[in-house]
Amino acid sequence: MPKERGQKVIVSNRKARHDYSILDTYEAGLVLVGTEVKSLREGRASLADAFATVDDGEVWLRNVHIPEYVQGTWTNHTPRRTRKLLLHRKEIERLIGKTKESGLSLVPLSMYFKDGKVKVEIALAKGKKSYDKRQDLAKRDAERTISRAMGRALKGRYSE
Repeated sequence: MPKERGQKVIVSNRKARHDYSILDTYEAGLVLVGTEVKSLREGRASLADAFATVDDGEVWLRNVHIPEYVQGTWTNHTPRRTRKLLLHRKEIERLIGKTKESGLSLVPLSMYFKDGKVKVEIALAKGKKSYDKRQDLAKRDAERTISRAMGRALKGRYSE
């Protein structure tokens, strides 16, 4: 059987980019059992309410929901178990230092297959206040209307 190449997104956490200001991103491997990988190959996972913590020099992914594999037997996994993230020692030490700062947390942004292996993109993030979210929405709407107006102007239609 040929080896898998490329990147295939399983699930992404779109709400994280709305709720947090992303400061830095890291790619981490994930320690999984066989039925979890089979369930992920079917595209079944949820990153809602997921977060990562650093405990005893190791990074753990918590609250990720990977449903049980349908054809699994008694060897099936528990859906919301804590999973270990695989990072380089220097990256872990950097994360330990950064998470000690106030208001910074580790949030998973997406989970994907990269060359046949499951990877998680985690971000060092700072929570946004509600007024920051409103400003971002207003800015996005303004950019959308500007791009529409520019498109109309290029096509020769100047009406609003």
